[in-house]
Amino acid sequence: MVMSTSPPQAIGEQRVTFHHLNWQAYQQILQALPQSRAARITYDRGILEITMPLEDHEFATRLIELFIRILVIELGLKIKTLGSTTLVRADLNRSPEPDNAYYIQNQPLVAGRQVDLQHDPPPDLVVEIDITHTDIDKLELYASLGVPELWRYNGREWRIYQLQGRQYQEVEASPTFPTVPKSKLYEFLALAQQDEVNADQQLRAWVRSQ
Repeated sequence: MVMSTSPPQAIGEQRVTFHHLNWQAYQQILQALPQSRAARITYDRGILEITMPLEDHEFATRLIELFIRILVIELGLKIKTLGSTTLVRADLNRSPEPDNAYYIQNQPLVAGRQVDLQHDPPPDLVVEIDITHTDIDKLELYASLGVPELWRYNGREWRIYQLQGRQYQEVEASPTFPTVPKSKLYEFLALAQQDEVNADQQLRAWVRSQ
């Protein structure tokens, strides 16, 4: 008998999912959790997903955050970082906690104060790391919030989505950083696996040379 083997699937997160929870039950669970928790909580119209990030997830999250910050600084842009702030939209029955969220184009509108999504625009860019399966439809979720640009990374592939009307369309270049090819993120992450300082220096040098 010939047995085939396949490489083990990367485990980037541990997830627990609950179904058929109303908004009040979600709020009770959210308030019962400690403020210093590491878990991400996403609520989407009755589905509650609790995600505990593991090493591969956190590496990608922190390094993609560094990638974005380097580009913003070197390109002379502005930024307001929300990180994993809970994006509460009770009117939509949705409340995600992204891995990273940023105001860049609309940074002047929210600079120096707390964001109120009932009156302020949504973040310009949201990043989601999903190395393992998620029951939440992230494209529909963030499209409903009106987030103009969504990045998704599954540990291997970086996908960029631009909101067009009420739906996302996958695009090959980031609308926020149109001159940066997708290959640059892959190179940056590969270098950072061996030396994060060198990856930082190499990316800055590349941006300055353009």
